[in-house]
Amino acid sequence: MARFGSTQFIVAALIDAVVASAVSFHAQRNGIKHQLAWASAVFLFLAIALPLYWLHVRRVRRARGAL
Repeated sequence: MARFGSTQFIVAALIDAVVASAVSFHAQRNGIKHQLAWASAVFLFLAIALPLYWLHVRRVRRARGAL
């Protein structure tokens, strides 16, 4: 059975923090509301929240293009 050591945990947490920070900066730059909420959700639930964020961004961009 493979063990999940402290080094792997730290690396995973750092990758997660970098992705959450990127989402926050992206949301701020593109005028997406609730940047901190999206970044927090991505940090806590990366596999679920990141695809949801991209779908949200896509929907917002389509709505802005239709105006």
